[in-house]
Amino acid sequence: MSKNFKDKVREQFSHSAESYVQSPGFAQGDDLKEAARLLQPTQDDILLDVACGGGHTALFFAPMVRSVVASDLAMQMLKRAQEFISEEGGVENVTFREADAEDLPFPAGAFTLLTCRIAPHHFPDVPRALAEFHRVLRRGGRMAIIDTLLPEDPEIAEFMQTYEQMRDPTHVRSYTKQEWSQMVEAADFILHDIEVVSKTHDFQEWAQRTGMNRDGVQKLNKLFIEASDKIQDFFQVETFAGEVESFTDKKILIYASRPAKKPHVQATKQQES
Repeated sequence: MSKNFKDKVREQFSHSAESYVQSPGFAQGDDLKEAARLLQPTQDDILLDVACGGGHTALFFAPMVRSVVASDLAMQMLKRAQEFISEEGGVENVTFREADAEDLPFPAGAFTLLTCRIAPHHFPDVPRALAEFHRVLRRGGRMAIIDTLLPEDPEIAEFMQTYEQMRDPTHVRSYTKQEWSQMVEAADFILHDIEVVSKTHDFQEWAQRTGMNRDGVQKLNKLFIEASDKIQDFFQVETFAGEVESFTDKKILIYASRPAKKPHVQATKQQES
């Protein structure tokens, strides 16, 4: 997509930076603990957190590694993340860098770990971003990506795409488990594990986080209320007095690594007798 789209992304997340920092949905979650279990970070690791948002993932991993670089496309979001981590205290090994996930300003092999949490659905070109992730990871480096999972059912997938774009016009699309598998392997990663976890959202906090006005929230509420029974059952929509209180979607956790350098084997010729 065009440069204008990325300018819209910068504008959107600059305006909503504070909401993302304060969001309880980003501050905690079993997905972070599971990502740490899979990545097995050590004090020798240098981690890049791509599209760091409010800084929650960077803060979570910082005590486990040597250093963290938190990067984001939106400078205002990056500044707020820096303030948040400074306010929380306890870590001094996080630096911040403005960066486009599809054109990372880091040398090849600069990191041993990479995380990217609840962000790829905003990327215009996910395969290009994955190619960049592969480039900046050292051989043998590990990667954990967490994002919203697109349902396999076309009707439910279309509903998700509709509500995501109503809520946030910078949403490009989510991907199915099969699509993620294909993209990760096409980028020459070794795909070790894919896990799916459920995430329940407080509807009002979720809707307002992106800066939606009252009219926009009401339209989004109406979309959920009038959805088919199949859709409401899938998203476990909870309502009271005509208002959506919560719904549950699914997040995908992808654990992969860049292949380690193969040992050099000296070829020898066998002489014929």
